[in-house]
Amino acid sequence: MENYIVSSRKYRPITFKSVIGQKSLVTTLKNAIKKKKIAHAYLFCGPRGVGKTTCARIFAKTINCTCLKIDGEACNECESCKSFKENRSYNIYELDAASNNSVDNIRYLTDQVRIPPQIGIYKVYIIDEVHMLSTSAFNAFLKTLEEPPEHVVFILATTEKYKIIPTILSRCQIYNFNRITVNDIINNLEYIAKKENIYTEKEALNIIAQKAEGGMRDALTIFDQMINFSSSKITYKSIVENLNILDYKYYFQLSKSILTGNISYGLLILDEIIKNGFDVQQIIVGLADFFRDVMICKDPQTITLFETSATIKTQYLNLSKQFQNIFLYKAIELSNEYELNYRHSINKRLLIELLLIRLCQLYSQYPIEKNKEEIIKEQKHENFLKKKQVTINGNNSILKLENSNSSKINILQQQVLCENQQNDLEKELKQYIYEECGLSVKQSQEITVKFLKHNHVQIIVFNSEQLDELNLKKNVIKDFLYKKLQSNKIELDILIIEAKQIYDSINTNMDKFEFLTKKNPSLITFVKTFNLKY
Repeated sequence: MENYIVSSRKYRPITFKSVIGQKSLVTTLKNAIKKKKIAHAYLFCGPRGVGKTTCARIFAKTINCTCLKIDGEACNECESCKSFKENRSYNIYELDAASNNSVDNIRYLTDQVRIPPQIGIYKVYIIDEVHMLSTSAFNAFLKTLEEPPEHVVFILATTEKYKIIPTILSRCQIYNFNRITVNDIINNLEYIAKKENIYTEKEALNIIAQKAEGGMRDALTIFDQMINFSSSKITYKSIVENLNILDYKYYFQLSKSILTGNISYGLLILDEIIKNGFDVQQIIVGLADFFRDVMICKDPQTITLFETSATIKTQYLNLSKQFQNIFLYKAIELSNEYELNYRHSINKRLLIELLLIRLCQLYSQYPIEKNKEEIIKEQKHENFLKKKQVTINGNNSILKLENSNSSKINILQQQVLCENQQNDLEKELKQYIYEECGLSVKQSQEITVKFLKHNHVQIIVFNSEQLDELNLKKNVIKDFLYKKLQSNKIELDILIIEAKQIYDSINTNMDKFEFLTKKNPSLITFVKTFNLKY
């Protein structure tokens, strides 16, 4: 029976050339070997499964190679290379600091370093998970690390550099290993699949790469798991089923519900997801990640941050054109808020359903901006409607149009609101300001609203307190106007005119009296009581 070897061991790099995702670091090590500038201590740090121990072994083998190649690679044919390959080399020692972290272990090591190598040039000590050493072990190691014999090289490897004491760090050359990119992991998995005669789908490998979070060893472990699940065929469907991954296509369906305002459709999608066994918190976190990915696809400069296959990226790119940035910012913020409230929520299902409803409402406040082609089309339609104008009734600027339903025409397309519309909207706006902006009924009624051409609205107040209150709520007022005027391009100015300035501009005494009584209605009672003239 043939012994089975897992992919992470079977396809472990044995040369610098085969190391994946650490190009600049590998180049530095090869140059040091070619120039014979070998330091006595190195620290390799970075996330798990990115090649720290692998590079340490390759480096140890290469500096002992007696027939080094021109490009700085080991020959793999000399006695030193053969002994390393067959795991019988006495020049390379590996120590697991997680289980050998005492002072005695380090003292034994320091006693051994005095003995020179029998074959080759260097004795190399690779200490893995070095951050697990005790404080006393670190202190016992300091002197040897600072002044080791010329034939000794220490290579320390760790995933948690911050746990290593500064006196150790200062004695080492530090190499920071990067997370391996999604594309590099996919390419390596495709290479291995081809060698093993395994059929794979690009989207399936993309999920494995993302699930691995930058670690090649994790990716190969998942890869082996999937081979056991689906024999010699790894598909997107099998990955989703086996790894219990929430399919991104569900999020596209939820986004369709948000775009169309169809809450019922969205609730049915949520029901399907929950019935498939997915946790509500997982859905909420996934929504935040989904909107984040859509957001970075809107900008050509940030789209490179979205590490996925070209096919999926195209779908996200097309969807991003249907959302405004401000909606995406608020959607991510809202999703995070609900995720924080998850623990305290008794009804978890209701929580995610409320989130969906809030997102639908949020989109209605920030619908997608029209592109240039749509604007030009609307302008042409507007000019056409103007040509169909029959009459303009007095000074009220009421347009009577042939073959058109005025209720369907965007209010702002008429350029000027009719008098009735102005009065109704002004009353609604004043009531809204009273309810939302902290002004009293009297203060809210005192303000003046002007609806100008080209989506321009002015609110005139009479003192600095009113001005400050409304400026704090300016965005809220704009949201109200977005809905009422059916447009997301509103220019809003909040101006202050002192009461004295208005009073001085009034010509007749009667008008002045009316102005004063509006400011203080009790003035009428005063005049009548004392039979005064005005």
